[in-house]
Amino acid sequence: MALILLEAFIALALLVFIVWWTMFSGRKHGELKPPAADAEEEKNTTDEKR
Repeated sequence: MALILLEAFIALALLVFIVWWTMFSGRKHGELKPPAADAEEEKNTTDEKR
């Protein structure tokens, strides 16, 4: 019984570690900002849709 509980605890700890690692291992300062040319192009396409 103790062995099953130990195995379940290890599996849960591994799951929590994997979720934590994938959530918080991204870039230090968030997503990269788009270059100025891309931002200007997006602004122009948005204005044309109106």
